[in-house]
Amino acid sequence: MNLMMTIAVTTMIPLILITFNHLAPKTNPDMEKLSPYECGFSPLENARLPLSIQFFLIAIFFLLFDLEIALLLPIPWALNTSATTTTWMLLLILLLTLGLAYEWSQGALDWTK
Repeated sequence: MNLMMTIAVTTMIPLILITFNHLAPKTNPDMEKLSPYECGFSPLENARLPLSIQFFLIAIFFLLFDLEIALLLPIPWALNTSATTTTWMLLLILLLTLGLAYEWSQGALDWTK
């Protein structure tokens, strides 16, 4: 009996929603609502505006350090198993810190170029 009730309910809910959708009045949106919106850029201007490479560098840095967090998250559980894990963890943190220091010294993190 429970299976038949479940099948009936899961069939009736979509049918009721489809029926309400067809019975609902149609709206006529204005042209402003139909115009495309592209992340703050005007859709009527030139689409070939150059973007700063700084935006992409910051995005890559974010992905890199997000990946670092994903790799370092299980470290507390793995520390109980071996000293090799600690060595690899410290090597990864050192490598990423040196990379960050290099990028910082080269001015890649400055927005005011």
